[in-house]
This record gives sequence, C-alpha cells and structure tokens, in this order.
Amino acid sequence: MPRRARVRHAGVPQHVIQRGNNRAACFFADEDYQSYLDSLLEGATRYGCSIHAYVLMTSHVHLLVTPEADESLSCLMRYLGSRYVQYVNHVYRRSGTLWEGVISPV
Repeated sequence: MPRRARVRHAGVPQHVIQRGNNRAACFFADEDYQSYLDSLLEGATRYGCSIHAYVLMTSHVHLLVTPEADESLSCLMRYLGSRYVQYVNHVYRRSGTLWEGVISPV
C-alpha cells in the first residue's frame, strides 16, 4: 500500500524524523554530525526553511522545521539526504542509501 501524501503547509512548524536504513547508525564520528549540520544550514538557507530545533542521534535525526513555501521542506530533505549520503559514502568508502524509506530518483 502506498504511503499517504504528506501534508505541506507553508508557515506551519513540522516535526521531521529521518532514520538510518534498518535503524542502523548514520553518524560514526564527531565530524559526521558537523557535516550534517553544515548541510542542514546550507539547505535551510537555500530552500527557505527555519530550523527551530534538532536532535542528532546515532541512528536518526529529529528536526523541527517551518517551511516558507509548500515545497520548501521536501526540497530541504531531498538536498540534505543526498548531500550527507554523498559525504558518508565518500569518507567511509561505501555505496548505497543511508536513510530509511528513501526512493531513488528516476
């Protein structure tokens, strides 16, 4: 059964959870957390999202985000997901997805 469409409302704070694939670790060293935060700041600025709070845990992330436009949050998460996975795959010489529920673009 397909996932229900996400509700997208500009100006409404949203709680986002991003989990590691199979709930596996997605942060392995202190530098990884910093790389994620750097990408989060860059993406939030680029796509017009206000980040009110975040919690980075070993296997998942919680974000409290208010998007400026209906598409802002999905653009941020797509950017953040791909940018951080590229970093992890390069640093740890691995390949494939890192996040749970990620669908590769066609």
